[in-house]
Amino acid sequence: MEKYRYCTPEWLEESKRAISQPKFQQQLSKLSTKIYYRVKAEPDWGIDADIIFGAVVDRGEVLELGFYSDQDAKREAEFIMAATPQEWKKILRKENKFLTDFMLGKISLEQGSKVGVLGVAPYANIFVDALTQVDLQFPDEMSPDELEEFRTYVNEFRSELGV
Repeated sequence: MEKYRYCTPEWLEESKRAISQPKFQQQLSKLSTKIYYRVKAEPDWGIDADIIFGAVVDRGEVLELGFYSDQDAKREAEFIMAATPQEWKKILRKENKFLTDFMLGKISLEQGSKVGVLGVAPYANIFVDALTQVDLQFPDEMSPDELEEFRTYVNEFRSELGV
């Protein structure tokens, strides 16, 4: 199985294919939202500035899954959730649960209502399952050379995408 580096376009592209499978669409069929996730800057992880990725979902169909600028996210998102990359890793590795960490304040709500988040929270595990259908590699699992190459790549694709 091919490895995909966390928080790259390739990971989101592959995840969009996974989440477009009928089983995920059926499980998300009652969900319509624009939910975005801020990965806080962590230079030790090769993430020099915050990264925002998100999904636009309409009755289970993922219309968009991509990266966004801060300005676009604030303008378009129903919800923006923020956490450190280490916290997102725990969620994506299924070591922690989204709702628990949200209620404990490990994941903060930057935009949207807390009541609204509680309405979409039941779908969090489905989203995590879809985003982890691929073999994910996180920056703390990279060699120093791989990490430096990752940092360069992140800065390049962010510049190209304007995010």
